[in-house]
Amino acid sequence: MARYTESVCRLCRRENLKLFLKGERCYTDKCAIERRNYPPGQHGQKRPKFSEYSIQLREKQKVKRMYGLLENQFRRTFARASREKGITGEALLVLLERRLDNVSYRLGFASSRAEGRLLVRQGHILVNGKRVNIPSYVVRVGDEVSVKEASRQMARVLTAMEGAQRRGVPEWAELNRDAFSGRVKLMPARSDITMPINEKLIVELYSK
Repeated sequence: MARYTESVCRLCRRENLKLFLKGERCYTDKCAIERRNYPPGQHGQKRPKFSEYSIQLREKQKVKRMYGLLENQFRRTFARASREKGITGEALLVLLERRLDNVSYRLGFASSRAEGRLLVRQGHILVNGKRVNIPSYVVRVGDEVSVKEASRQMARVLTAMEGAQRRGVPEWAELNRDAFSGRVKLMPARSDITMPINEKLIVELYSK
């Protein structure tokens, strides 16, 4: 399976925004975008000219990289969102928020979405008591997401749980820290996503 293997800090610099791809490092002065707040490459410090298409493309790339999806995965998610009732752009973001790797990150079991995807892949995450190793699995209201009992003393999980107190848990979920479990109590809403995203640009891009 194809995956991105280069420095993820370059992605944040390319989008000129902290995407929080490296967990706790992103909250320190070691963050690359704090040190070099310009796009990577030899032409990074030049002033680029943005066309309408490039603005739309950058917005799509930003969201795709934020949630750690490849192009085909993102297109499939958009296609599914377009079949949902309501506004397509908002439906897209809600579907991305409901991915199991993202929910694991949001509940604090992982310090980043990439780490959440790894935990799911390796079978450390349970949904309603059953192991689910598909990061793109879409959780539903009422689902309980937990860390497998044998995995609760893993250093990466304990470290992530400590750091999660800074981020907090979104309104649509509730966390039981002692039991290493959380529950999806509501459907995520657009207002719960605080990152600067203009989903209308993504809809415009794919509508061409």
